[in-house]
Amino acid sequence: MGIEVGAVASGAAETDGVDDALLAAVGTVVRQVVGAEVVPRWRALTDGDIAVKSGPHDLVTIADRRAEQRLTEQLTALLPGSVVVGEEAVSADPGLLGLLHGDAPVWVVDPVDGTAAFVRGEDGFATLVALVHRGEPLASWTYAPIRGQFATAVRGRGAHLGGTRLRTAAGGDGPLRLWTSNPVYRTPAERGILAGLEAAGAVLRSCSCAGLAYLDVARGLMDGVAFFWEAPWDHAAGLLLTTEAGGSSLTSGGAPFAVTGGNRLPFTVARDAATARRVVGMLGGTR
Repeated sequence: MGIEVGAVASGAAETDGVDDALLAAVGTVVRQVVGAEVVPRWRALTDGDIAVKSGPHDLVTIADRRAEQRLTEQLTALLPGSVVVGEEAVSADPGLLGLLHGDAPVWVVDPVDGTAAFVRGEDGFATLVALVHRGEPLASWTYAPIRGQFATAVRGRGAHLGGTRLRTAAGGDGPLRLWTSNPVYRTPAERGILAGLEAAGAVLRSCSCAGLAYLDVARGLMDGVAFFWEAPWDHAAGLLLTTEAGGSSLTSGGAPFAVTGGNRLPFTVARDAATARRVVGMLGGTR
């Protein structure tokens, strides 16, 4: 049970990928941890279970902390020598982001993506896990427990929701349907960029859970995302899920989005490469 990573040749990483045993074992761990630490607290949080981190809209709950702790313990046990970059651990120690640049396989974990929705008792939240090696996402797991959705992706082997293969939407010339950031997090500059997108004919929807936004793109329900931040726990799982479904990522600097950071923002992950170029052009970046 594990991964086999080949050499990097001609600028493209080649890998035999994640084996079926590890894919299934991680799925079991995610379901069990979410079932024990997250779902029982949905609509049952007390004031003492909720804390504020960097600002009034940046929340953390006991479910986030306990789920990340258990995922950290169990995922590293499944793959000896691996390490974890989790949202809550990085909040306490930003230096942990440096693990993404090392040689050890990295589990990138968002225990509750969409914490604000979780706190409000809404169903739009998910647990996100991605396995990254030397900056390349190899596999991902996206679990929205209340919606009963469990999506997986393995590099080179496609993306699936349950047993159904995912495909992004076919190209077209109609208005682009794009997920973008929640208004409470937007700066004046970002609001101006989004106004330009709308003026160019895009139809924008604000998301509270990046993982579910990516899932919509991978399912062909939306044409892409246009995002302004690069926290790896928000994007690693969805990036692989969408690209394995046929999509493509592009930053405003003209390069694919890198989960290791240093991207020129904003960026898009869209239904195909042509759409990604179209979105970046509308965002004011490299065409």
